[in-house]
Amino acid sequence: MNLPNKITMVRIVLSIVLLVLLIIPVSFPTYLWFGKITVSLKYIIGGVIFLVASLTDTLDGYVARKNHQVTDFGKVMDAIADKMLVNGVLIALACDGLINVAVPVIIISRDIFVDSIKMVAGSKGKAVGASLLGKLKTICMMTGVTLVFFQNVPFELIPINVAEGFVYLATILSIISGVQYYIVNAEAFKDK
Repeated sequence: MNLPNKITMVRIVLSIVLLVLLIIPVSFPTYLWFGKITVSLKYIIGGVIFLVASLTDTLDGYVARKNHQVTDFGKVMDAIADKMLVNGVLIALACDGLINVAVPVIIISRDIFVDSIKMVAGSKGKAVGASLLGKLKTICMMTGVTLVFFQNVPFELIPINVAEGFVYLATILSIISGVQYYIVNAEAFKDK
């Protein structure tokens, strides 16, 4: 197993640890930040794990391309790791009332839609890569979710809900990029 694939596997392990942390019914101490923002230790730890796991998403792809170590195993496991991390966290945060439940519903529905397009296109010999909008969506989502974990600090001091803004922007970009995937690959759905 090459280094990029090991990094991807670390992201999967971190995702599992994070999801267990978020769903275990244990009371965590809370802390007062800046004299007015209360945050649970659960979310501080979760935010750090999420941030590290998110950074490994960028790192594994960079190392794989730089060292010419892109593999089919790596492509599949990278997609699985991304879905485990983001979708699992979105569901957990929605269950805790920290984000709107519509966000994980839209994001997961879009993922199923796009994965289906990729399968159909792949069965006809067409490779479907990530779009620029899809990458921008991922950046917005990772930023927004990280800020949700940290109770929107430092922006909560202003107060401007930047966390919510990034999460909603990522959701909108998710819908647009899903439509874009369909338009670009519509030819694959025509019977010949």
